[in-house]
Amino acid sequence: MNFLRKRKDSSDDNGFSNEIDDDYVNEINDSTIHKSRKPPNTAFRQQRLKAWQPILTPKSVIPLLILLTVIFTPLGIAIIFTTYNVEELNIDYSNCEKLANYDTYGSIPDKYTGYHFKHIATSPDFKWKLLNETSVYNKDDEVTTCLIQFNLPKDLKPPLYLYYKLTNFFQNHRKYVESYDLDQLGGKALSSDDVTDNCKPLKHREYKGETRLIYPCGLIANSYFNDSINSPILLNTRSTENNETYEFVDKDISWPSDRNHKFKKTSYKPDDVVPPPNWDRMYPDGYTNENLPNVQSWEHLQNWMRTAALPNFYKLYGQNKSSVMSSGTYQMSVQLHYPVEIFGGSKNIIITTNSIFGGRNIALGIIYIIVAVISLVLGIAFLIQYLIKPRKIGDHNFLQNSHINRDIGVNNDSYRDQL
Repeated sequence: MNFLRKRKDSSDDNGFSNEIDDDYVNEINDSTIHKSRKPPNTAFRQQRLKAWQPILTPKSVIPLLILLTVIFTPLGIAIIFTTYNVEELNIDYSNCEKLANYDTYGSIPDKYTGYHFKHIATSPDFKWKLLNETSVYNKDDEVTTCLIQFNLPKDLKPPLYLYYKLTNFFQNHRKYVESYDLDQLGGKALSSDDVTDNCKPLKHREYKGETRLIYPCGLIANSYFNDSINSPILLNTRSTENNETYEFVDKDISWPSDRNHKFKKTSYKPDDVVPPPNWDRMYPDGYTNENLPNVQSWEHLQNWMRTAALPNFYKLYGQNKSSVMSSGTYQMSVQLHYPVEIFGGSKNIIITTNSIFGGRNIALGIIYIIVAVISLVLGIAFLIQYLIKPRKIGDHNFLQNSHINRDIGVNNDSYRDQL
């Protein structure tokens, strides 16, 4: 052992050694060195960041409330004014199959319609009837179609937007929101093991005696809104051949990030995958080389897959940014595929213009006005209190423990003198 080794004879006059064996020193140093766990000496890691905590006094709070009033009042007025100028038609066709008949057009009850035109109060005179026709998805399938007529009392300038609206449909349910596979939508031909379990129970399904992957998997895709809404036709009483269709196109209606990055053409072969169960009416014979969906160009699906935060929501179905929608009588046809009774909801068609604040949303402007009024009332109330009965800033009688001092006989004045 090192400490039993004979050291060099190097002693002072008193007989003590002045030199220590080098191996002995190294052994001691090795046993004492340890890794430091001290965090870096930075302002962030040592919690020395500069901070500012405002002191709320009447002189700071009252101007702040007045400032909020000054900001929110013109914003609220601007939102109400601009959204008031938004013109729209709103038709709830959920009960068309129950209330309309096949023979003649009947008036749509007022509770199922809505409209707003600038400076015009004329009713569009909404009517509907039923018709059986071949499905747009399957030539061998006959489907009920709701024909809707309305009279447009004035020209509507572009841009115009066609929306469908669903109510009482909770796309924000946690399991529902997570029920898709991003890589699968991004074009990758994932195996069964690679597809996320979030898609369960719509990850696989039995098809022609074998288990196959569902594409696209999950609850969101399976519940896709599949009513077929056709563009309105301006009727011409002289000849049906001269009827003019006002085209709502479905191009560039989804988010650019969705159609350019999130959704890609699939690498699956038609025999590798099957449609979701609720798509059987759209794909009665399954997928083939001719009908395998290209989700990169299917913008209706992209809009549907971008889930809504609230149970009542709009989804953009088409747009026209170039043509004027002339006044006259229009007819729209909607093939009824999508059931809403099962979740107690409704479905609407909405044709609308827009503003710099979006669609017709007067409620947002009203909220701004309410905030401005509350700020103004509080500001005036605090100002009156400050003028009539101001608080003595820094008075020790307002200290938290002043009542305790009085109870035990401590004089606050002597306390003040000491301070």
